[in-house]
Amino acid sequence: MALEIDGKNIATDEEGYLENLNDWSKEVAEAMAISEDVNLTDEHWEIINFLREYYEEYQIAPAVRVLTKAVGKRLGADKGNSKYLYSLFPYGPGKQACKYAGLPKPTGCV
Repeated sequence: MALEIDGKNIATDEEGYLENLNDWSKEVAEAMAISEDVNLTDEHWEIINFLREYYEEYQIAPAVRVLTKAVGKRLGADKGNSKYLYSLFPYGPGKQACKYAGLPKPTGCV
């Protein structure tokens, strides 16, 4: 599978995750979201950017529990809870948010 961004093909696996993490850009994230009928807001970007920073530091995409706890620590309890994260990423904050952030599928996600 592939996404086409500005005439360039971006390779993805069968679930839509980037094959090469260096191919990520805001445009790639937008294209992924559009394909799932999601309009990325500032709230989405806050979580996407958080995930990219987390991955840069730990070299792993966090599972949902870890993500929820880490978001709560950094962004506050009102954002560090499953209800808030699922409201932004209804297909699963771990899977969907990591995909948009250009990260691998989190371990433990089905």
